[in-house]
Amino acid sequence: MPSHKKICIIGLGYVGLPLAHAFSSKFEVVGFDINTTRVQELNNGFDRTLELTSDEVKQSLKNNMIFSTNLDDIKDCNVYIVTVPTPIDSSNRPDLTPLIKSSQMIGKVLKKDDIVIYESTVYPGVTEEVCVPQLEATSNMKFNTDFFCGYSPERINPGDKEHTVTKILKITAGSTPQIANVVDELYKTIITAGTHKASSIKVAEAAKVIENTQRDVNIALVNELALIFDTMNIDTNDVIEAAATKWNFIKLKPGLVGGHCIGVDPYYLTFKAEELGYKPNLILGARQINNGMGKYIAEKTIKLMIKKGKLVKDADILIMGLTFKENCPDIRNTKVVDIISELQEYGAKIDVYEPWIDEKDKDYYDYNFVENPFKNEKKYEAIIVAVGHDEFKSISEDEYTSIINGERLITDVKGIVP
Repeated sequence: MPSHKKICIIGLGYVGLPLAHAFSSKFEVVGFDINTTRVQELNNGFDRTLELTSDEVKQSLKNNMIFSTNLDDIKDCNVYIVTVPTPIDSSNRPDLTPLIKSSQMIGKVLKKDDIVIYESTVYPGVTEEVCVPQLEATSNMKFNTDFFCGYSPERINPGDKEHTVTKILKITAGSTPQIANVVDELYKTIITAGTHKASSIKVAEAAKVIENTQRDVNIALVNELALIFDTMNIDTNDVIEAAATKWNFIKLKPGLVGGHCIGVDPYYLTFKAEELGYKPNLILGARQINNGMGKYIAEKTIKLMIKKGKLVKDADILIMGLTFKENCPDIRNTKVVDIISELQEYGAKIDVYEPWIDEKDKDYYDYNFVENPFKNEKKYEAIIVAVGHDEFKSISEDEYTSIINGERLITDVKGIVP
């Protein structure tokens, strides 16, 4: 095994870029992505995900790192770390296309004793049963004889400036005991929080996929409780605050469950379970509850408008926030779109106030984005605060009242309105 390691990070998104930056302080690194615009922006010191500051991107470039779309630039690397997306299709089935294409591409440059490490979230078995055959076929080399694999699931929390990549304990695994040690030692060079060496790649894959499945199920319980308490005219937040006085109560708030992880990962596990003949009713039930929250919030708002004598058709409604979570520009799998589409079906006219995403991302949606509505004259029949951005927390009761037409009507999804 070569003592000198040159690392290639494939996929420069929310996961790959911070990882490349961290490794660049210790090793030669090539950050590879097929998105030419993304690579150009990074070479100019700009990260549109806002995970790295301009200074951090420029520091990576000073650290003998390059960003590239050219396959020739990664030929002399001997460690390849794959951080591409693993989405689901319209039927909620795993879409492994990015993973397969990345594996085929790596196979073209794979050399004797190279290691390929996957970080993308998958169901147990994908690395060895899906990716390895692609590597073997395109490289004409034999797994665990000519080349080796590892798995170290990403634990990036988009927008979190406290729990950054080096400060989150990392699970590692390798395709042989020796490679498991090599992979573990590699990550130990940058992960100050430490590592946990799993007993196999499948164990590491399973550990990752249940992290977000557990959270999804827990949030679904709170969301279902919120639906129940709503029918009883009980304030759910008050109930949670009271229950949380017990030391072992898990305090979660109801809300929308989107993003690339919690709203997606459980489907990878349920897909494999059903393939093996097991029906994961609890996990699928949780997914159904969480996927229905956008529609519920919209319908609740419509009912309140009718009760207050407000016309719904052609009503101006303000949606505050579009990203899948607060203080983050990430719009992947955001469930705010479910609220908007439901309101539009009733004939309402929607304005969206989202201070965190840039103009290019706004182009993906056929919405009417507005600048700060509290500085304009326009009034709305209702406001839905869908995301808990810090900018929204400082808005006063009087400011909300000033842009509402007639009786005050605010649907506060995140519990931040005065």
